[in-house]
Amino acid sequence: MATPSMEDYLERIYKLIDEKGYARVSDIAEGLEVHPSSVTKMIQKLDKDEYLVYEKYRGLILTPKGKKMGKRLVDRHALLEDFLEVIGVQDENIYKDVEGIEHHLSWDSITCIETLVEYFKQDPERLEQLRSLRAELEA
Repeated sequence: MATPSMEDYLERIYKLIDEKGYARVSDIAEGLEVHPSSVTKMIQKLDKDEYLVYEKYRGLILTPKGKKMGKRLVDRHALLEDFLEVIGVQDENIYKDVEGIEHHLSWDSITCIETLVEYFKQDPERLEQLRSLRAELEA
């Protein structure tokens, strides 16, 4: 089972590979705001746990297990951003809030949130009712 820290690294590595075709230690370190030596240690751990294959000075590739987990984590992040947007969280708070909650929700909760987001997106009237209710409660 991946730890929250491992998840952050896998999510970042997956996104880098998806965007650039590769993930360098320096890019990972910059994206996660950590030291390159921390990245190297985590990459070695992820290699040991078979999420990726790492060859010193040659780079890394995600294993099928790592790709599956990376995609799942990226999708989870996007879903939670959608959810917070749908329920009316201010844009400037969304990223920070997602970072704060994403590791603390079960996959069951994620599935329920996904269903709720879809429920509101399928009918704009429902979404408007939700926003009206929020406005009433805030008044």
